[in-house]
Amino acid sequence: MTCDAKGNLRYRTTVTIAAIVLMAGSYLTMSGTTAKTEPREIGGESAKDESWITTLSTESRAASQPPGKRENETIVPKQYLGADVGDADKSNAKPEEGKKARKKEKSTGGAFRSDPQYAHKYDAKEQSDIYGGKTAVEPPRPLLEIGREQYTSGIYDESSTIFGKLNPLLPGLSVYGDWRTAVAYNRNNGKDIAQVATRLNLDVDLKLTATERIHAFFTPFQDGNAKFTRFEFGGRDGDQKFNGEFDFNPQILYFEGDAGSIYSGMTGQHASFDLPFTVGLFPLFLQNGIWANDAILGGAFTLPARNSAALGLSNFDVTFFAGFDNIDNASFVKANGKVDNNNANLFGVTTFADAFNGYVEAGYGFLQGTGVQEGVEQHFLTAAYTRRYANTISNSTRLFANFGEDGHGNGDGFAFISENSLITPLPSTLLPYANFFVGVGNPEPLVDGNNAGILKNVGINFETDALTGYPKLDDTASNTFGGALGLQYLFNLDQQLVFEVATVQPFENDNIGAKGAQYGFGARYQIPLTRSWLFRADATYQIQEGAEDNFGFRTELRSKF
Repeated sequence: MTCDAKGNLRYRTTVTIAAIVLMAGSYLTMSGTTAKTEPREIGGESAKDESWITTLSTESRAASQPPGKRENETIVPKQYLGADVGDADKSNAKPEEGKKARKKEKSTGGAFRSDPQYAHKYDAKEQSDIYGGKTAVEPPRPLLEIGREQYTSGIYDESSTIFGKLNPLLPGLSVYGDWRTAVAYNRNNGKDIAQVATRLNLDVDLKLTATERIHAFFTPFQDGNAKFTRFEFGGRDGDQKFNGEFDFNPQILYFEGDAGSIYSGMTGQHASFDLPFTVGLFPLFLQNGIWANDAILGGAFTLPARNSAALGLSNFDVTFFAGFDNIDNASFVKANGKVDNNNANLFGVTTFADAFNGYVEAGYGFLQGTGVQEGVEQHFLTAAYTRRYANTISNSTRLFANFGEDGHGNGDGFAFISENSLITPLPSTLLPYANFFVGVGNPEPLVDGNNAGILKNVGINFETDALTGYPKLDDTASNTFGGALGLQYLFNLDQQLVFEVATVQPFENDNIGAKGAQYGFGARYQIPLTRSWLFRADATYQIQEGAEDNFGFRTELRSKF
């Protein structure tokens, strides 16, 4: 008897605790809402052991069930945090006769703070200042917009479903770009010219759907990549005349879309995949333009936003590309010394991945000569790793290699580039940087439409302006080492000021790159005059051992539309 009593007592205690826990969980889940409760008999000893649970007796359910209510359904009134439970509907939780009703729940009406009180008239600027004075910026609108505009808010007109209900037509034509005009005085590799030059960049974008479009790019005031419409008004080599350079052929013309969206529109079923692709004369821009910066005639497609638990990769993309014309590479040269971009095929793959606590890029490209360039076959490899260390230094380490037969006996090369910036107490505006490189043999970019070398992004002393023939240090990295030290200050993110010193040190004279040591001192300043007009000024002085020094000074006005 004692054992049975103890067992019954233990059993009743356990059930009681479980019921209390369930009731408390229901109370929290419903944010203060409960149904009426009644005691339930356990083990035939309800007088000694009662447990409160949310239930309804058969009699009270039949008497109080509202019209339309289903059997065994408990209706809980809509409640909000702060509501007074005492005012809730009690129709479905009427206590049984002879049972003691549960005490009225306490109100939680004071759960929220009172509304803010303003001591004076509402000031919109004062509220904006809370967020650093940041407000919405209205960018300059395109020169021409027809149909649905870009980056505007609805309400929009109903879209056509000519391509399917799951890929609605969203037509819009826009023409935008920029117009650059510069005045410069440059001494570059023995040529001394003062000139004013202009360049117009026009993008024509025809949007078809949310994922499909046709895009074209024109540069009507230039011929090729180096001749711009200009007037040479001074310098010992200036011709004192106007030089009109015009070309109305598209520099870029391609179609891009997503095969998944097209499939959805055609079949009326949601695609389980994304497959963005492009065909035509499209821009290939890889590793910030260092490895590839050219418009090639061909196609490409991407396997986007992938992940692999087996490899521990949370996010990676893989892109495959091929080109059959307009391939600009230094290995393909005509008899007159100019690049031959009509006799080569290009095949390649590139990928990026979030891995090893950083950002990884890698790629492979194969160049195959055709026609008069048949027999030229070159392989190109690249890899890069970007990471921030100890919240002090941001680093990108890049490797480039090329090998094979280029028809000239110098198709092999390797380059190592290390890009570093120091994280200062003003991490967004004060940016000291130090970039270093080592090149062996004849390292080359995979493709580059501006005939620039592998060091084009090492510093401002290694880049030209693509307009006036602004001088630069040797950027081939052919049997050289060196780097650039600089300081960039962005004020309140509304101006840019850069000072830099740089050097190229050859360790072998191979008649490709620098023949002697080079030292460069450069500066740059930029400021927006309005939301569409920008002013920029550059200056450089470059010491070349065994050759005449280079220097340049230029100012530029750029209008964006």
